[in-house]
Amino acid sequence: MENFPVRINADGTITREPDVLPRTPAKPDPNDNTIALSKDFTVNQSKNIWVRIFLPRQALNNNNNTCSSSSAKLPLIIHFHGGGFVLISAATSTIHEYCQLIAAQIPAVVVTAEYRLAPEHRLPAAYDDGMEVLHWLKTSQDGWLQQYADFSSCFLTGDSAGGNLAYQVGLRASAIVDDLLPLTIKGLILIKPYFSGVKRTESELRLEKDPDFPLALNDTCWELALPLGADRDHEYCNPTVGGGSKLIEKMSSLGWRVMEYVGFADPMSDRQIEFLKLLDQKGVAVVGHVDGSGHRTRDFVGPALCGYFKDFVLSSTKTA
Repeated sequence: MENFPVRINADGTITREPDVLPRTPAKPDPNDNTIALSKDFTVNQSKNIWVRIFLPRQALNNNNNTCSSSSAKLPLIIHFHGGGFVLISAATSTIHEYCQLIAAQIPAVVVTAEYRLAPEHRLPAAYDDGMEVLHWLKTSQDGWLQQYADFSSCFLTGDSAGGNLAYQVGLRASAIVDDLLPLTIKGLILIKPYFSGVKRTESELRLEKDPDFPLALNDTCWELALPLGADRDHEYCNPTVGGGSKLIEKMSSLGWRVMEYVGFADPMSDRQIEFLKLLDQKGVAVVGHVDGSGHRTRDFVGPALCGYFKDFVLSSTKTA
C-alpha cells in the first residue's frame, strides 16, 4: 500500500498525507475560462457538510425566459465522491474536473457533496450526510438551482465509495419520497461502486495485487469505514447479503432506473455485476456498461462514460 496517502496509527486513528491530492477552488466568475461555473454552499457547518454546485456555461448563454418552465430546465445530478470512505473531498481537483465535465456534456446542474469521512466518522455517517444534502436541496433558494435545475428530474450518482453512497442514500430516499418533494429522483448512476464481502470473488483473487487498489487496501478501507465489530458481509459493504434490501422493491415500484458502469480490470467487478443482477431480479430497470478499465477515476473518465451518462439521463427523463 505504498501509494496510499494515509498512515494508520497504533491507536486506530489515521494521518492523511497533506498536499498529495490537490484541490481546486470554486469558480463562480463568468469571466473565468471554464466549461462550467461553480460555487460552494454550507449545508451543516458543525459537521462540515457542504456542496459545490456546477452550472454549465451554455446555460448562461440562454435567455432567462427559456428556463422559466421545468421542461426547459436542466436535469439535477447529485454526486458523491469516492475515496474508500476515508479520503478525498468535493474540492479535490479530479472530482472538480469530473463534475464540470458531466455538467457541460449532458448538460445538467451538478451538485457534489462533501461528507464526513471514516474512521473519525464511521458508516452510516456518510449516508446520513447524503440525506441531509437532499433535504437541504429541496428547500434551497439558490438562484442557480431555482432558475436552471429541474427538481422533477433528479439523479443520484457517485464513483467507487460514492457509488455505494448513492445507492444507500437512494434506498433511504425511496422510503420518504413525499418528504423530499419537490425533489423527485428518477434514477441512480453508479460508477464502479465500492462493494465487497467476506468470501472472495474471482475478480478479487485475479486482481489481488492490483497496483492501484490491491485487496489488502480494499480490506483496510472497509475496516476503517464499517461500524466497529462489523465484517464485510454487513449490508453497507455487501448489498446482496440476505437477498438485498427490501427497499429495492420500492425503487422498482417508483419506476427508478439504475445505470452501472463496470471495469473488467476492477477487482470489484464481480461484485458489481452480481449487484446489477440482483436489481434486475427484483424488477428494477437496469442498464449495464462493461469495459476493460480499472478502478481509478483516471481509467474511465472520458467520452465513453460521458456518452453513457448523457444517454441514460435523457432517456430516463423522456420515459418518466
